[in-house]
Amino acid sequence: MRGATRVLFDRELDLAWGGGGGPLLALAFFACLTAILPLAAGGDPGTLRPVAAGSTWIALALASLLSLERLFERDLEDGGLELLATGHLSLTSVVLIKAMAQWIAVGLPLALAAPVAAIALGQPPQLFLLTLAVAALGGLGFALTGTLGAAMALGSRRGGLLIAVVVLPLFIPPVVFGSGALDRAAQGGEPLSAIALLAAYVLFAGVVAPLAGAAAVRSALD
Repeated sequence: MRGATRVLFDRELDLAWGGGGGPLLALAFFACLTAILPLAAGGDPGTLRPVAAGSTWIALALASLLSLERLFERDLEDGGLELLATGHLSLTSVVLIKAMAQWIAVGLPLALAAPVAAIALGQPPQLFLLTLAVAALGGLGFALTGTLGAAMALGSRRGGLLIAVVVLPLFIPPVVFGSGALDRAAQGGEPLSAIALLAAYVLFAGVVAPLAGAAAVRSALD
């Protein structure tokens, strides 16, 4: 069982890094989004500073969507999904492994870029480590709910659009909690309550997303 988990995890990481440019596409999209805002706002630091955290988190959420469409679709096309469904691992474990690989391959690189983007938009540099930690935690939530959305869109002709419709409302809580934590810290307040809410969301997603995702995959295979 442990060997099967390791093999599947390594496979998912290879596919995530190699398919469609891996995290480079997400990072490029993230950089473009954060670069557009100063151009649209005129580059005034006084205008950008209050929205730095929120803008960074919206960019993180949108960039996290890019590689979700092929998460299950490529396995469905080549018959690999049926093999996974009848293998040693449960479908719940398969969904969870895919989500964790998505987080490591895409979520963590985006988390590393988040503090740089936030500081460029006017966030205080002393919040670098907090931004990194909160973005990594929020990225795990994005990966879990994004994997659920990819499973629910399995077999759809417009999978990318359906994933966005399903997933974007689920991305709202981490965006609110993550940006709220950074805003409070920037104003000298206590960010722990917002971080606790973000952690609770991630824990809830970690329980619900694999179970619901496995049910969606079974439905698509039937």
